Amino acid sequence: MRKFYAVAILAVSSAFAVFSTSAIAANPQVTFETNRGNFVVELYPEKAPKTVANFLKYVNSGFYKETTFHRVINHFMIQGGGFNADMSEKQTLAPISNEAANGLKNEIGTIAMARTSDPDSATAQFFINLENNVQLNYQGPDPELIGYCVFGRVLKGMDVVREIGITPTINVGQYYDVPKSAIVIHQVKLNTNATNN
Repeated sequence: MRKFYAVAILAVSSAFAVFSTSAIAANPQVTFETNRGNFVVELYPEKAPKTVANFLKYVNSGFYKETTFHRVINHFMIQGGGFNADMSEKQTLAPISNEAANGLKNEIGTIAMARTSDPDSATAQFFINLENNVQLNYQGPDPELIGYCVFGRVLKGMDVVREIGITPTINVGQYYDVPKSAIVIHQVKLNTNATNN
């Protein structure tokens, strides 16, 4: 009986060791290379699986190359991922469902999906919060309350993000809060050494 008990304990310990190793595996990270400097974002696929998969499709296809942060509001957020420097909009994939009810909050340094008034209209555009924007959080399933899906956080280079946030802006035709000098995303690339793959 004692021998069986010892074997059982060993088996449980081994299983726990395997579980612990997988539980602490690194989340995917991406680097944004811009004309204002670089910053690194960690993604949360366990919290927002569809959103992260969608975002990485755009990253891996090179979609974000030479797009811009086309909307900048200091003390609020910086938005990018959909327009070229001449304010021409890029064609995107189909919209995705909103995963805002994942427990993540629109806090300083988090990245979330931009969308229209339709909760399930997010495609390629995203924004990075410069403040704790509680009004953007999930408050309920009603379309007016569903909020904006957070799917990652800036790990390094928040000073670059804040510098972008204080850029002087103008109105360009129908578009508001457009940086006077284009803030170009040269590329967004997956940091393969920070993933499990």
